Amino acid sequence: MIRRELDNEEPDRLYTVTRGRSVADDPHLDIVTLIVAAADPAPGMQSEHARILRACRAPVAVVEISADLGLPVGVVKILLSDLLRAGKITARHPSSSARARTQLPDTALLKKVLVGLHKL
Repeated sequence: MIRRELDNEEPDRLYTVTRGRSVADDPHLDIVTLIVAAADPAPGMQSEHARILRACRAPVAVVEISADLGLPVGVVKILLSDLLRAGKITARHPSSSARARTQLPDTALLKKVLVGLHKL
C-alpha cells in the first residue's frame, strides 16, 4: 500500500480545521451529494471554507471536494455542514430531486435490456 501525503498529516491540523468535531451535523450528506455555492468567500472566512465555495460554483460531489482539498471525506462533511448551516451552500442528493424520480426508467424496460445483454 502506498502511503499518501494525508497519512503523514498532523492530526492536530485536522482537529483544528474541524474545531474538534468528529461527526458532521447533517447526517444526510454522503459522498454523492451535490454541493453548489450560494455565496462568494468572505474576508476572514476559514481558508478551507473559502476553497470549498470557490470549487463549488457549479455542482460538485462531496467526494470530489474531498479529493480537491486533500482532506478526508469526514472532515469535508463537517466543513460542509458549517457552510450549509450558514446558508453559504446548497446540498442536493442526486436521487432526491423530483426530476430524477420522474425520469426513472420502467422496471420492465430494464429487465428487457438485461435479457438482451445476456443474449450477447
